[in-house]
Amino acid sequence: MKTNILVLFITLLVFNNLPSYSCTNIIVTKGASSSGSSMISYAADSHTRYGSLFFYPAADYPAGSMLDIIHYENGKLLGKIPEIAHTYSVVGFMNEHQVAIGETTFGGLDSLASQPGAILDYGSLMKIALQRSVTARDMIKIISQLVNEYGYASGGESFSISDKNEAWIMEVIGKGKYEKGAVWVALQIPDGYISGHANQARIQTFTFQKQNNWFDLKQNCFHSPDVISFAKAHGFYKGIDLDFSFSDVYNPINFGGARFCDARIWSVFRKTNTEIRENAFYTDYAEGKIYRSSMLNGKPNANNFATNRLPLWIKPDSKIDLKDVMAFMRDHYEDTPLDMRKDFGAGPFGLPYRWRPMEFKVDSTEYLNERAIATQQTGYVFVAQSRSTLPDPIGGIFWFGVDDADGCVFAPMYCGITEVPESYKTGNGTMIQWSDNSAYWTFSLVNNWAYTRYNLIHPEIELYQQELENKFIKESVSTDKKALEIYNSNKAEGLNFITQFSVNTGNQLVSDWMQFFRYLFMKYVDGNMKKTADRKLLDNGNGKGIPPKPGHPGYGKNWERKIVENTGTRFIVR
Repeated sequence: MKTNILVLFITLLVFNNLPSYSCTNIIVTKGASSSGSSMISYAADSHTRYGSLFFYPAADYPAGSMLDIIHYENGKLLGKIPEIAHTYSVVGFMNEHQVAIGETTFGGLDSLASQPGAILDYGSLMKIALQRSVTARDMIKIISQLVNEYGYASGGESFSISDKNEAWIMEVIGKGKYEKGAVWVALQIPDGYISGHANQARIQTFTFQKQNNWFDLKQNCFHSPDVISFAKAHGFYKGIDLDFSFSDVYNPINFGGARFCDARIWSVFRKTNTEIRENAFYTDYAEGKIYRSSMLNGKPNANNFATNRLPLWIKPDSKIDLKDVMAFMRDHYEDTPLDMRKDFGAGPFGLPYRWRPMEFKVDSTEYLNERAIATQQTGYVFVAQSRSTLPDPIGGIFWFGVDDADGCVFAPMYCGITEVPESYKTGNGTMIQWSDNSAYWTFSLVNNWAYTRYNLIHPEIELYQQELENKFIKESVSTDKKALEIYNSNKAEGLNFITQFSVNTGNQLVSDWMQFFRYLFMKYVDGNMKKTADRKLLDNGNGKGIPPKPGHPGYGKNWERKIVENTGTRFIVR
């Protein structure tokens, strides 16, 4: 057994190339949404990524202008490409036409991880495509053209791509040393369904297209023409074309891909779909138990692919609303067999977080720490909401939060705004530079304080979080109406109205959250718990700033029992 576990982890490291920047995306189609919105969510998880809100204004460029390609993760200049005549404005990862994109890195086959001479990494592709796209289909086309012309300088990526009418999943992997460019597949999520991805390629079989008819709205699959032939030519696949699975060939599933990655999508699917929730077949998969039965989809499993994988998309039992998607991003496997509040690593205060590394060894056997959607090392998180019932600048709302999604507040940023709040602005602080009015450092203060006594502090965070988000959602309804009225008579004034709403909301939120931190810190300092009312610390009645005698919540009876069970008579009072 010890040998088998070790082999599984070696396989994970060699073949899955699990990235340190692990992220999660959820995709919701219009028909699956209670508001008729297309929605995608994205958590940018990294131990070194700072949470800030990018903004690129629309711009016009003279002929011959060149665009610097700056690596998304390390800031290195990779090269230059020609700029186009006009680019669209972009807020975070959503543009003025309500086109949005998110990503998760799956890495894939090691032999395809590096491409000599390539200058476009995945982050650059996302930025450039946002600046040039009017629809999701546009974006897929532009990404495919860019990697074909300039090469692909990243590992395998899954992209969530949405606009006001459609939602897609696109998976891309470079051709390594063999050829310039990438192989890829993009599938439209059927209306009424939801999907997601989390650092494991998810697209399996698909209907091979003779050509990509970009403007044919009935075509729901696009791919590179050599997506299968390339794999065959270099020995990655030897089966028939009909059985070809993008994921199983370019990012073979293993223990890590199931337990560390797809389990996050399983946790969301089981919340929304009875079959996923009640079928032990899928629970086993999420726990890393991979079946390879002799039959797959009613045919012989000649390639020995995994046979208990999650479906790429599912139909939810009921409609999904914006608050549901926000809640998905705060998941720690609560009320599942992987519930992180329940095992010994949660400590005395039910902490659903595990400090890195993700694997550890005891007596030559490898063990793991769970990897949930909500994690401490998140730079930023968003839910991009696209609505076809309003003009694009007003219809798109980029709900943005920084640091751990479980303790952030999603602030509404309309996609047509012309500036972003100072507290969220890129350049206001970094991972190695403090700023007192930085949204990232403000939310990080509260979250890290909560990690010390999660079962007491986090419930207070959740109450205030929900209060504020409910307020913002309610305010957005009246803002939509007023903005539309102004926009219809004067577009510039309409854009100014939504800009001021977004900027003021964001800056005020950070100010309020800093005050909230001061309150929480004083209430729970030194392991005590002062008496409060309406988020105010109480005086003992004498008006001298002296609190009543504080409570001493201690470790709790369950943890005290565990102490005794592990120490015998050592702490008996005699």
